[in-house]
Amino acid sequence: MGKLTVGALRAVLAVVLTGTVFVQVLMVWTLVSGSDPEDGSIPLTPLRVVTILGMMSAQVAGVCVWRLVTMVRRGTVFSHAAFRYVDGVIGAIVAAALLWFAVTAINAPGQREDPGVTVIMGGVGLAILGVALIVLVLRMLLAQAVARDVEATQMQAELDEVI
Repeated sequence: MGKLTVGALRAVLAVVLTGTVFVQVLMVWTLVSGSDPEDGSIPLTPLRVVTILGMMSAQVAGVCVWRLVTMVRRGTVFSHAAFRYVDGVIGAIVAAALLWFAVTAINAPGQREDPGVTVIMGGVGLAILGVALIVLVLRMLLAQAVARDVEATQMQAELDEVI
């Protein structure tokens, strides 16, 4: 992975992490202080709580990706230590999907005249779960690569003993 790619990815992750923390702080302050800028006709508290939790899942995924990029840069990504970060990304994506389903359920009563919106939102939730499955497949590929790396190291050690 090139330095430019790593730098660009880290810059994007830093902006996303900083932005989500800032928005979370503002939303928590709004919930705690009771200074709701809305007119109060729609109870937005459940949506705000789900949004705060959703941003937390994005932050967890961002931190895990940051650690994986660091491992790639150091050449240590093909190790068992990488699995905990990949599992963190998978968990964060699944949490995001579950939170999206919660948003769909919160929004559904208001969509009785047009249930298609709820169906589309459910489809988006399934697509998010599909991303988690893709990352799970990539985790399996990483497991195969780590196993082959361990095997190659053992074979190299045996070859060194013979020579």
